[in-house]
Amino acid sequence: MQDAPRSKTHHPLGMTVYDLPSPSEVVQTDAKRTSIGRFRMLLVLLVCAAPVVASYFAYYVVRPEGRRNFGELIQPVRALPDVQVRGLGGETLQMPELKGQWLFISVAGGDCSTDCQHQLYLQRQILTGLGKDRARTEWVWLVNDQAEVPRSILPALQEATVVRIDAGALAQWLQPAQGQKLSDHLYLVDPQGQWMMRFPANLTAEGALKTKRDIERLLRASSSWDEAGR
Repeated sequence: MQDAPRSKTHHPLGMTVYDLPSPSEVVQTDAKRTSIGRFRMLLVLLVCAAPVVASYFAYYVVRPEGRRNFGELIQPVRALPDVQVRGLGGETLQMPELKGQWLFISVAGGDCSTDCQHQLYLQRQILTGLGKDRARTEWVWLVNDQAEVPRSILPALQEATVVRIDAGALAQWLQPAQGQKLSDHLYLVDPQGQWMMRFPANLTAEGALKTKRDIERLLRASSSWDEAGR
């Protein structure tokens, strides 16, 4: 005996219809996503640059009443010249290769008179007084002629970077105060390679102490982004 045929129930095919977005809505959505992406990228850039901007703003702009820099701020700052210099051993390099440290600079002829030796002594003493921050600085002597450096002072220069530079190129970059010579001052270049401060001519012991305080303030202001070494 055969089973009775099963009844077949036919159900209508269900279909849900979704509205497609209009072309103008698509354009608006894409534009919104692009704007959000650009905003996020700008935000990332601002976060990365904030420490550098903040440290310079704090030093150059936000100055407590009654406080003055001993050194003269150079405005606008001047980048290291792209010129070749030569070490006492004959090795050569481009000046911008010195970037990455705070450069504490003196200038004098190679024969290094008594005044020159005094400047070199003050440089070393000021930098030594920085303690642990000494590693973020570099002692630099720019020799602006071809005179031979006295052998008697070479042992004291072991920690210094001594290079010969063309006097004409140097004069296009560093400048003394009115009525002074290049060799009368000490100069400071930031880790970005910008000459940004010149200290008064012919420093005394008291002036050297004030110079050290200026450098200490700059090092504190830049501690969030500047590290020892290049």
